[in-house]
Amino acid sequence: MSVRRLAKEQPASFAFSKATKIKCDWWIAKYPENRRQSAVIPILWLVQKQEGWVSEPAIRAIAELLGMPFIRVLEVATFYTMFMLEPVGSAALIQVCGTTPCMLRGAGDLMDVCKKKIGPKQTLSADGRFTWEEVECLGACANAPMAMINDYYFEDLTAENMAQIIDDFAAGKKPKPGSRVGRASSEPEGGALTLTDAKLYDGSAAKPIKKLPNSDPVTA
Repeated sequence: MSVRRLAKEQPASFAFSKATKIKCDWWIAKYPENRRQSAVIPILWLVQKQEGWVSEPAIRAIAELLGMPFIRVLEVATFYTMFMLEPVGSAALIQVCGTTPCMLRGAGDLMDVCKKKIGPKQTLSADGRFTWEEVECLGACANAPMAMINDYYFEDLTAENMAQIIDDFAAGKKPKPGSRVGRASSEPEGGALTLTDAKLYDGSAAKPIKKLPNSDPVTA
């Protein structure tokens, strides 16, 4: 599992954008005033969406906004691996699932491609555009191997199409998320094998019920 540590180099300051502050206030308003600290996770996420990562000045600003000690916000930010405490690639943050189903289906090959094209894991690429890391299960085991790139799942990957995806991001394109074998969600390759007759689930084959069973009133 990835370990989150504060970056050695930090920006001098942080400021909420107007749009981010409006969303922060919306989250804070969901809780009683003396429980405003409950909004810490969504506000950390909003800050990450604004900046691309969560810096120390940002953590201090969140602590001040929520009336929390700095260390309490830092505890949350370092506990959840979804929060990036170092700068990440401006084009793509690639998180390759390395848990058993994906590893058995070729996740190691995907990581080799990332090493070759980007560099060491959890390290910003030389051009500042890419970061990749190995993560634990992302819950798409039937579509292994897969990776989450920025906010989207890319599934049924091979070394070849992972390389193409990276090249597309490098060229300023936006590769389409989803399965690389054309299946929907986690259905079998080539389409569904069960419930292929719509009458089995659309209600058209159902017979009208004249009287519901056990619907007679109870009498003493």
